[in-house]
Amino acid sequence: MGEHIMSEQTKSVKLEIFIPETHLAQLRNALRSVDAGHLGNYDSCLAYSRVTGSWRPLVGASPYEGTIGELCEAEELKVELRVEADRLDETLSAVRAVHPYETPEIFVIPLVC
Repeated sequence: MGEHIMSEQTKSVKLEIFIPETHLAQLRNALRSVDAGHLGNYDSCLAYSRVTGSWRPLVGASPYEGTIGELCEAEELKVELRVEADRLDETLSAVRAVHPYETPEIFVIPLVC
């Protein structure tokens, strides 16, 4: 999956992951298990901030929170971290394995430095 969004020069990416605060510890453990967020002599490097998410589950959805057809809003965390490009696929798999949302909101942004 990751190889389709990056050029050969891309060495690392920024991940932005939206997740309920109740799942932050699980996400941290999953990221650490694949060495995501490793910078120099530090691991588990990430930042997070509280945001308000908005969505409307459609027919056929199996929402973590909310009711089919109704607009929903809830507080969640936006988690940001740097990941080496060659670890992207395993990192995304680890995130999806612990993420409670039916369709996790994950942005992958190639970095130029």
